[in-house]
Amino acid sequence: MIDRRTFLAGTGAVLLAAPLAAQAQQAAKVARIGFLSLNAAANPHLHVAFRQGLRDLGYVEGRNVVIEHRDAGGKYERLPALVAELVALKVDVIVTGGGTPTALAAKQASRTLPIVFSSAADPVTDGLVTSLARPGGNITGLSNFTPELVGKCLEHLKQAVPGASWAAVLWQPSGSAERTDRDMLKAADVAAQALGVRLQFAEARGPADIDRAFSDMTRVRANALTVWGTAMFVSERRRLVNLAAKNRLPAVYSLREFVDAGGLMAYGANLTDLFRRAATYVDKILKGSKPSDLPVEQPTKFELVINLKTAKALGLTIPQSLLQRADEIIQ
Repeated sequence: MIDRRTFLAGTGAVLLAAPLAAQAQQAAKVARIGFLSLNAAANPHLHVAFRQGLRDLGYVEGRNVVIEHRDAGGKYERLPALVAELVALKVDVIVTGGGTPTALAAKQASRTLPIVFSSAADPVTDGLVTSLARPGGNITGLSNFTPELVGKCLEHLKQAVPGASWAAVLWQPSGSAERTDRDMLKAADVAAQALGVRLQFAEARGPADIDRAFSDMTRVRANALTVWGTAMFVSERRRLVNLAAKNRLPAVYSLREFVDAGGLMAYGANLTDLFRRAATYVDKILKGSKPSDLPVEQPTKFELVINLKTAKALGLTIPQSLLQRADEIIQ
């Protein structure tokens, strides 16, 4: 026969253990993050930055978080199938790298699964969110580019190369939404007129078009170049930088990755920082926040990076006034 006091004590222990067990189970829950990238092999540092951001917030892979990575290998047409795989895995949140096209592919695949884009040109114009302050829907993230940045890049290029009278603009149609492309083309025209520079727009829809685009530039005798930092151009940055050097074209880019690869100059947001900060969005969503309530973050600081070794190879002397404004100078 079981003593009544023993029975009650045992029952109390069981009742007390139940919520403790539930808490332990909740604490042990492993978050599943889907990461969709366009070309991871070309940009491994960005994925390292995202993982570092997670570690800084207490997430350890294999212990309390698992990252399901899907990479398109630079092929846009593979994105829908890859994001469908992540949706089928029932991940808690999807993070996209590779600019607007990758984010749009994720948004089209699910209207309910939380999505965080790590970089997008103009999220409102591109149709990703309703507004920056109140994104609406299931997607939010970070912006890395605005049409106004085009004008600033041209301004820095003109300061570095005062004699530049004809600048080529290398751009990728469909690298962003059509309206965003239009806005950037218009901003470039306005800035060029103010600077007294003629523009030649050279298109490259894919890697196969890049050589032809540079041939077009040399045919019209362009003496400067600006490149918009779409995901495809970032992946092809070493090739672009080499072609600019071969054709002796001083170039300004919108991302420092091009300067690290040997380009002359860049002015824009820091992609590595954006990918690291994407982890903060993931953390908030895993803790219960809704993407619709998390404002899109715009870059508050643009960095100017100048490569003096490249300037010397081009026979350029960068004005001291421009060097003084640089955030980093590569010797």
